Amino acid sequence: MDTPGEAQAAVEPRWLDTEERAAWLSLMSLLIKLPAALDAQLQRDAGLSHFEYTVLAGLSEAPGGSLRMSVLAALADGSLPRLSQVIARLERRDLVRRTPDPDDGRYTLAVLTDAGRDAVTAAAPGHVETVRNLVFDPLTKAKTRQLRDICLRVLRAVDPGGHCFDHLR
Repeated sequence: MDTPGEAQAAVEPRWLDTEERAAWLSLMSLLIKLPAALDAQLQRDAGLSHFEYTVLAGLSEAPGGSLRMSVLAALADGSLPRLSQVIARLERRDLVRRTPDPDDGRYTLAVLTDAGRDAVTAAAPGHVETVRNLVFDPLTKAKTRQLRDICLRVLRAVDPGGHCFDHLR
């Protein structure tokens, strides 16, 4: 009888074909280079990291400019410890403040300040122009729809129970 390791070793991996490998390497390059380019633009023009901008933008779109830290961490796709560090930096700059959730004191709310709203409002035009230049200008409308559909399919495979992108479907 085979041991578990021997049985697994007998199964041949499903290697990528030439076209799949080229697509994978292109995707990997994009996943590395696009965030770096977005981060560089935001740092240069607004003094914010892309993660900080995502946090501020998420708060700016939330009712009352506030979200529970756990919800904001999921929205920004970051861990709660990472978000706490970023919120502390943003608090020092008076862009956000933390407060106990009045509905349930076990939770903490991150609240966008007026200065935070001003910062994200000032950063948004340059950020969206960079996104447009790097992502959408090279694509036709049809390719943009294909990109959305491809991303949603992959996201469903990566995070089948995820709800962050429900509004995009």
